[in-house]
Amino acid sequence: MATKTPVSTTINGEPVEFLCEPRQSLLEVLRDTLHLTGAKEGCNNGNCGACTVILNGVAVDSCLVLGVEVEGAEVTTVEGLACRNELHPIQQCFLEDAALQCGICTPGFLVAAKALLDKIPNPTEEQIRFHLAGNICRCTGYDKIVKAVQHAAQEMAK
Repeated sequence: MATKTPVSTTINGEPVEFLCEPRQSLLEVLRDTLHLTGAKEGCNNGNCGACTVILNGVAVDSCLVLGVEVEGAEVTTVEGLACRNELHPIQQCFLEDAALQCGICTPGFLVAAKALLDKIPNPTEEQIRFHLAGNICRCTGYDKIVKAVQHAAQEMAK
C-alpha cells in the first residue's frame, strides 16, 4: 500500500483536508474519499468531459488531475453550483430548456458552462460550442445544451 499524502484545498468554497495516494486522480478523491459524486466517470482518459470540475478558474477533467495536485487550490464541482436550496441559473436553464436526458454528461456540461460564463458573460454560439467541445453527450445532441447556455447567460446578465 502506498503512503498517503495529506492535501489541504478548498472545494466548493469550503476548506477541505484529505489523504490520498500519489497516484489517485482528483475524480477518485472526489467520489470515493469526499463522497462528492456529481462528477461522473465516463471514459477515465479525458475524452468525455463527464468529470469536469473548475480548478483555479479553469475547467479541467478531474480524471486527468492527481488529487495531490490540488494542494492549496480552489475546486468547484457541480455540487458547488447551487446556493442553498436555489439552483444556479445554468442548472435552472438546463431544466427549463430540456438540455439533458440520461444525465451522465450533465454535471460536466454544467460545470464547463459555468467556467465559460465566468470568463465570457455573453458568449456567441460559436464560443459556446468551442468551450463545450470537450464534453460529449450521446443522448440530447448539442442544440438544446447551447440554447440553455445562451439562456443562462441572459438570466445571469439580469
